[in-house]
Amino acid sequence: MKELISLLQEVPIKEVIGQVHRKVRSLVIDSRALQNQDCFIAIRGSTFDSHILLNEISDRFSDLTIVCQVLPSILNPSITYIQVEDTRVALGLLARNFYDQASSQLKIVGVTGTNGKTTVASLLHQLFSLAGFSAGLISTVCVRIREREFPTTLTTPDAISLNAIFRQMVDAGCEYCFMEVSSHAADQKRIYGIPFAGGIFTNITHDHLDYHKTFENYLLAKQSFFNLLSTKAFALTNKDDKNGEFMVQNTMAQRRTYSLMQPADYKVQIKELHLGATLLSFQGHELWTQLTGAFNAYNICAVMAAALELGLELSQVLLFASQLTPIKGRFEVIRLQKNIYAVIDYAHTPDALENVLQSIHEVNHLKQKIITVVGCGGNRDKQKRPKMGKIAVSYSDWAIFTSDNPRDEDPMSIIEEMKLRLSPQEKEKVWVLESRKQAIYKAWDLAQKGGIILIAGKGHENYQEIKGQRLPFNDKQEILSAANLS
Repeated sequence: MKELISLLQEVPIKEVIGQVHRKVRSLVIDSRALQNQDCFIAIRGSTFDSHILLNEISDRFSDLTIVCQVLPSILNPSITYIQVEDTRVALGLLARNFYDQASSQLKIVGVTGTNGKTTVASLLHQLFSLAGFSAGLISTVCVRIREREFPTTLTTPDAISLNAIFRQMVDAGCEYCFMEVSSHAADQKRIYGIPFAGGIFTNITHDHLDYHKTFENYLLAKQSFFNLLSTKAFALTNKDDKNGEFMVQNTMAQRRTYSLMQPADYKVQIKELHLGATLLSFQGHELWTQLTGAFNAYNICAVMAAALELGLELSQVLLFASQLTPIKGRFEVIRLQKNIYAVIDYAHTPDALENVLQSIHEVNHLKQKIITVVGCGGNRDKQKRPKMGKIAVSYSDWAIFTSDNPRDEDPMSIIEEMKLRLSPQEKEKVWVLESRKQAIYKAWDLAQKGGIILIAGKGHENYQEIKGQRLPFNDKQEILSAANLS
């Protein structure tokens, strides 16, 4: 239980109606979970505004605190009403105070961008753990608190969940936290009130336009993260991305850049590329890494640069960076037979798919057949479907179009959209198998004389979303089963 008045520290308030010297059991944004002595924060969402429930809530409860932008027409004298300009901003500060400002006791680094967020955040967690520090991770794949791992459903959790995780990390002795910052989270101010030690921008391409509507809105959402950084933080951006400079044009943080292509504060060069190994030069020092491809060279560069910004010595960074292992479902290489390999990758945007396929070509020294299994998610940005279909066919000897997470859409309709930009000749290289399992088995059959199979889109996920259900499915398990290795 917390004192309401202590939770209101730094919260910009317009009006208070009722007592502020009262107990608060928990912070709640889902009215279905409300109990007496809770503090309910009404949020205006993209599809639902919980302010419409305030009269009903005021009538139903006798001991409550309500934080809202618009006061209800019915005011219950047993309830305290806190009117604010923006409940999302208030929520971030309330959550920070409720969990005793745990975020201020951690060095938190946020990673944003279209591609690479999970890899960069996860590799930073690995590197600092190898260096002997206690660290936490908040990613698409999982939440890690030191050695413990927990499942996650959102790339960036809501503000209450985030601050609860920070509290757990501090209680477990963590000094650092590395987290992904999605465009949705930035736009919805889920990260408001977090005193980031640094922010990293990986890259940006068209994605999530189903939510943001325009690319400009998507850019502005990403930029808003860097606008929150203080003068004590660092803002590390990919200089080779044309939008890198835009990301930091309004930030108060110390600007730093990294690059493969041009002069920057942190420079990496690729010396040798192999499937499962890359020789890099970072700041003029060579190191081998188990990660493959130019896109991973960028990721490694960002990780090493951030580690230096956080105070590690270059000798430490080089040593531990060479020991980093690939992230589950991110260019995960599996040797199925002597001359047959599978690559499992989360690539679900045109840019990510192209990067992965380019990397496979770069390490395909034996000129083996490349077979790509790919689909597109339902109820998401439809503009990328024909782009992804075109890329898969352009870079592959065979492309197998299949279901991804169709959600409420018809998988075959999604596949037809993937084929829209293909010429008659290109369509001859395409197999269509709605069943993802059958598609993976077909890829195995096509690779029997030697080949590299890319299974793209789902990576670490162990389910398929179909008609409101999450059905068990794992790309890695299926290809191992096809090869009789499971």
